[in-house]
Amino acid sequence: MIRVLLVDDQPLIRSGFRALLDVEDGIEVVAEAADGAEGVALARRHLPDIALVDIQMPVMDGIEATRRIAADPALAGVHVVILTNYGLDEHVFHALRAGAAGFLVKDIEPEDLLHAIRVAARGDALLAPSITRRLIDRYVAEPPRPDATAGLDGLTNREREAVVLVAQGLSNDEIAERLVISALTAKTHVNRAMAKLHARDRAQLVVLAYESGLVAPRGR
Repeated sequence: MIRVLLVDDQPLIRSGFRALLDVEDGIEVVAEAADGAEGVALARRHLPDIALVDIQMPVMDGIEATRRIAADPALAGVHVVILTNYGLDEHVFHALRAGAAGFLVKDIEPEDLLHAIRVAARGDALLAPSITRRLIDRYVAEPPRPDATAGLDGLTNREREAVVLVAQGLSNDEIAERLVISALTAKTHVNRAMAKLHARDRAQLVVLAYESGLVAPRGR
């Protein structure tokens, strides 16, 4: 059972998501919050697998809520998925750096929402290829951040290869095929790279890959 926490200041949005999720086998909405502070408190109380968090809310916004959830060791199993009306903007980049596993636009199709929740619950980055492309483009005009290179020297060659492929949007199975290794070995390389780079999940690993210069966007 995938346990979901809804965090949005609009009751209509919350009720719409709940109506969709409650009838789906294997997914359960465990709580609702109307602001980020309440969302963090309910995350600690219910320990959901997924927290669907709006960016713009009163009292505490979604970015700060994400940061607090990501920083709490007791909430390590909570994957934050950001909800936004605006697609890819600066708020989303801040949210990814804060520890979000990915993001969804609120006008998403119901079947895509259900798929996204299952993907995020597995710990995979919730970044569609079109979004990944725009995320990459975001870094074309920026030089690598020196502070983002910490830990790169500790990666093995295979771990570096795995990080590059994750940044290209490949799944563990696709990485395994590309590197001619088993899916379990691919997952091990990715997990070890995440640990060494202090990345909470694959989404942060993608961001770190570009911010560190390990992967260079096309056109640079």
